[in-house]
Amino acid sequence: MTWLVPLPVVMPLLGAALTLLLVGRPRAQRWVSLTVLTATVVVAAALLLRSSVDGPLVIEVGGWVAPLGIVLVADQLAALMLVVSAAVTLCVLVYSIGQGTADGNEETPLSVYHPTYLVLTAGVCNAFLSGDLFNLYVGFEILLVASYVLLTLGSTETRIRAGTTYVVVSLLSSLIFLVAIGLVYAATGTLNLAQLVDRLDALPDDLRLVLQGMLLLAFGIKAAVFPLSAWLPDSYPTAPAPVTAVFAGLLTKVGVYAVIRTETLLFPGGRTADLLLVVAALTMVVGILGAVAQSDVKRLLSFTLISHIGYMLFGVGLSSSLGLSAAIFYVVHHITIQTTLFLAAGLVERRGGSTALDRLGGLARLSPLLAVLFFVPALNLAGIPPFSGFLGKLGLVQAGVDDGGPLAWTLVAGGLLTSLLTLYAIARVWNLAFWRAPHPDMPDVGDTAHAGRTGQPHRERDPEASGAVLPRLMIGSTAALVALGLALAVVAGPLFDISTDAADDLLRRTPYVEAVFPDGAP
Repeated sequence: MTWLVPLPVVMPLLGAALTLLLVGRPRAQRWVSLTVLTATVVVAAALLLRSSVDGPLVIEVGGWVAPLGIVLVADQLAALMLVVSAAVTLCVLVYSIGQGTADGNEETPLSVYHPTYLVLTAGVCNAFLSGDLFNLYVGFEILLVASYVLLTLGSTETRIRAGTTYVVVSLLSSLIFLVAIGLVYAATGTLNLAQLVDRLDALPDDLRLVLQGMLLLAFGIKAAVFPLSAWLPDSYPTAPAPVTAVFAGLLTKVGVYAVIRTETLLFPGGRTADLLLVVAALTMVVGILGAVAQSDVKRLLSFTLISHIGYMLFGVGLSSSLGLSAAIFYVVHHITIQTTLFLAAGLVERRGGSTALDRLGGLARLSPLLAVLFFVPALNLAGIPPFSGFLGKLGLVQAGVDDGGPLAWTLVAGGLLTSLLTLYAIARVWNLAFWRAPHPDMPDVGDTAHAGRTGQPHRERDPEASGAVLPRLMIGSTAALVALGLALAVVAGPLFDISTDAADDLLRRTPYVEAVFPDGAP
């Protein structure tokens, strides 16, 4: 089954090339993109099944034997990330097709959108499967190029400014990563992750700490951990709704994945564990305080995104099997729920005409279905039982209590405080945007209010153009992600088993190394 390993990277790249050839034929582009991403979901599920039975699956790209050539490795962690990311990108694609059709392709021009979106998917999959540091760098650079194009769709001044900030920050993190790669190669003579396991262990502790610190700095910027997260709230909310959703759901998690992979495989039990716990606490608390202070739904969700990255670092910093498995579970949960909330925010903007809380109101009465699509994942994000957010946080709290250290207890308290403040922030959005009386400037509401004041009938408008009727594809794809978020709680037992197996393999390291080098690392 090793021939399946490169397909999540190869299929989107081929699909991108094909959609470029189909410029001017939007229907054909849509079908190619949908087919490619559906096939990617199927292949990812097959890889998860096989890796859980047979262990990590490895393929040497181009037939070049490791460590000379590039290897792609699908262990349980990588395969799990592939499944959830492929499912999310498929749902967001359906949403964007619905939005593009309804808007006349103004927000998502299909001739540009589909090839770039598939390239972004290939970059994400390549990062998850990469078996050496340089190929991981290549995955990040593919993400950077594709995400800049997606972020600046429409070429408005706000989006160009936000895209410029995003590119500058991303290039800085890439430069730091590239320098770290050069130092690692100079110190060890290899970039193959499996081969680095023994060679890094043989280095002096101070040198290992420098290399570890540089990699953490690069990945921390990409994962938007505090204090390296100031760029995110100004960049993500300016993009079209589907672009913001896929960025929020996936791009920061690729950085978290890189942190998990390097901290467990390359630098186990390192001296940065306490630093990770401190950064996790600051990321949780500062992020959620920023969310509470926001008056715009998209910016509020961007700050909650930053805040909940802290939960994942919490589990990694504990360096225990339970902590790591809970962190992996929480990554899966957060990819799904955060993407869903940003899609729901796009629907709010479409129905209410804005995402500013002082210009919204009455959405629960005007669109009960939209209210449900926001309410359910919002409760999940806040960690209300019995949703998956509660189960993930419960696992992290239990891991912190089992650790018993002062930093672990601080993280437990910070996690509970963050969860309460998340609930407060979400309740504030619900009260202002959904529960109170409609704002007079909202679509249809303003005309009705004006007619009531003047006694003249309001002008008839197209319901879909005014936002009164939300496109079915946008509603359906958001509902599918809401259902997926609910399913995570239903299958929490098997999912936690997979996360635990993945965490145990990461901490033991030998399954990964032996899969790449069956006869022992050279």
